[in-house]
Amino acid sequence: MDSSADAAPDDPTPEEDRQTVERLVPLWLDEAARHDPAAAADARRQWERRSLSAEAARELADWATARVTDTAFNEDEGPWREGPARIGVSDKAAVHRWLAARGHDV
Repeated sequence: MDSSADAAPDDPTPEEDRQTVERLVPLWLDEAARHDPAAAADARRQWERRSLSAEAARELADWATARVTDTAFNEDEGPWREGPARIGVSDKAAVHRWLAARGHDV
């Protein structure tokens, strides 16, 4: 049986997940560099090789979760995050799927 027949038509594809990850990783690395330049430089080298360590993968997953800005809150209720990109729940899910597809436990 073809498991793709079970997927909903709106389910994201691995390519869409990759595109989301490629959009968000530079933001993660830039933010990480402000807090821990050495760790960020190491993660950037890993990213360039497309081979994140378990620690870097966990940091990316945690970062995506913490940066979700598309919530049901209104402006008065928060949360509001300053930054160059809005990160929605679907973006967080894409990062987590992409990492899990590479064997990371997220």
